[in-house]
Amino acid sequence: MAAPITESLSIRGPWPRGRLMDAYLARPAEGGPYPGVVVIHELYGLNDNIRDICQRFVGEGYVALAVDLFSNAIRPLCMARIFYGILVSPLRNGTLGELQAVIGALQGRPDVDPRRVGAIGFCMGGAYALQLACVSGDLRVASAFYGNNPRPLEAVARACPIVGSYPENDYSAGAGRALDSALQRFNVPHDVKVYAGAKHSFFNDLGPNYHAHSATDSWARTLAFFTQHLQPTA
Repeated sequence: MAAPITESLSIRGPWPRGRLMDAYLARPAEGGPYPGVVVIHELYGLNDNIRDICQRFVGEGYVALAVDLFSNAIRPLCMARIFYGILVSPLRNGTLGELQAVIGALQGRPDVDPRRVGAIGFCMGGAYALQLACVSGDLRVASAFYGNNPRPLEAVARACPIVGSYPENDYSAGAGRALDSALQRFNVPHDVKVYAGAKHSFFNDLGPNYHAHSATDSWARTLAFFTQHLQPTA
């Protein structure tokens, strides 16, 4: 496949706040419609690692869209708002609404099949990928890397299929095991794995905790799971 076409753009959040959010789009040079994926960043923001993940998805035949959740506002206030939505008010918060607007923007593109959209997130982004899995009827599949579970955890009973990847040497390992158990109990299609020897942010190949084996295996599992659950519909 030819090199991806990339561009920077802005996405309007939902009313009443309606702020403009900076975003990064990566897409195949031609053809389509393709399945789409929303990529949700970790604490480090929309950086080169997230842009690279978007481009890697293009190499697998996707259109990828990442939004900067810290854009056009004071970063500490953005972070407080984001973590409020994870720790205090999961499943009902402003950040979740903004990410649903991002899904809508991706679905509205002519090169994207609106019936085949997934989401992937890392750390705080992983937490929001799981929240989206529980509340967004437009999402067909979600991937979470070392993210907090939604509360109540029983909300995953209505989730789309989920693939999760967690490091053993991290607080999130317990969340991964609890998620695996809950998805099993509610018969939600899933693939959750805890990686021995890995630490937080093991997938970030620009960070100090990069763990090559875990990153390679989790990427392969994620792609296989997305392929399985983003098949074209009649």
